[in-house]
Amino acid sequence: AAKVMAGKNLKELGFTEEIIPKYISVKESVFPFIKFSNVDVLLGPEMKSTGEVMGIDVSFGRAFAKAQIATGLKLPESGTAFISVKDEDKPAALAIAQQLSKMNFNLVATSGTANYLSKSALKVGSINKFKEGSPHVAEAIEKGEVDLVINTVFGSQAIEDSFTLRRASLMYNLPYYTTIAGAEAMLEALKELQSGPLTVTSLQDRVRSL
Repeated sequence: AAKVMAGKNLKELGFTEEIIPKYISVKESVFPFIKFSNVDVLLGPEMKSTGEVMGIDVSFGRAFAKAQIATGLKLPESGTAFISVKDEDKPAALAIAQQLSKMNFNLVATSGTANYLSKSALKVGSINKFKEGSPHVAEAIEKGEVDLVINTVFGSQAIEDSFTLRRASLMYNLPYYTTIAGAEAMLEALKELQSGPLTVTSLQDRVRSL
C-alpha cells in the first residue's frame, strides 16, 4: 500500500489478479458526544471520531446492521419511527416511510412532513417540534414513545431549532439518521434483521473464503 501511494502500480508490484471478496464490509465511526453536555451530534469538517468499528456479512444490509450494533445502538425491528425532513428530501422520505409502514412501524412526523406523507395515504401522526411547545418530540423520546429518528435539516435556524431533538436521541441511545442516504442504509439493515437473526463468522473463515 505504501508503494502504491508512492507511485507504483499494482502490475509493477506483481498484483495482476483482482480479488473480489464474497462479503461486504461496512465501517462506522464512533463519537464521544454523550460524554459532553450541550454538544451537537451534527458533523462538520472537523474530525471528532474517537474510534471505528466494522460489520462484515454477505449483504450490505446485514453488514450495516452489525456496524450499527457495534457502536452500541440497538436497531428496532418494530415500534415508532419519527420523521422530519427538509423540503428537498420529502420525496425520498416518502419512499422510506412507505417501507417502514409495510414493516409495521408506526409513523409520527412534524406537521410539514406529516402533511406531505399523509397525501400518499400513509397513516402518520403529527407531533410538535421542540420550539412549538409541549407535547413535542423530545418529550416523546424521553417517554420511550419513539424508537428511531430520521431528521434532515437545512440552514442555521433549522439546525438550532432541532438541537434538542438530536440531544434527546443521543441521551436515550436511539438510532438517529441525519441524511437520506443514512436512512436508506438503516432501512436495508431493518429488512435484513426482520428476515432472520445475524450470525457470527470469524475473520479467519472470511479470509479462507476468498
